[in-house]
Amino acid sequence: MATTGTKIDLPTMLRDPAGVFRSPRDVLHHPGLTRAQRVAILQQWERDARGLSVAEEEGMEGGEESLLSRVRRAIAELGEEQEPSGPGTKHG
Repeated sequence: MATTGTKIDLPTMLRDPAGVFRSPRDVLHHPGLTRAQRVAILQQWERDARGLSVAEEEGMEGGEESLLSRVRRAIAELGEEQEPSGPGTKHG
């Protein structure tokens, strides 16, 4: 579901970023969000994507960029340091 207008429902955005935004880049371009809100939403999306990434690795053959990669790239565009995911884990 895409956002419409500039109405902000931050609790929903933080709880389910993928349910509000079509892609992590949409978070970057939402006119009503502050930089801090964008970072918080993208960091939550990254946590969600890490969990999905583990399941996807077992059933996907590759070729398509992962959601986790797209979220991390959006966070990087905001100039945020990414937390290291640690050796051998996607759960941070």
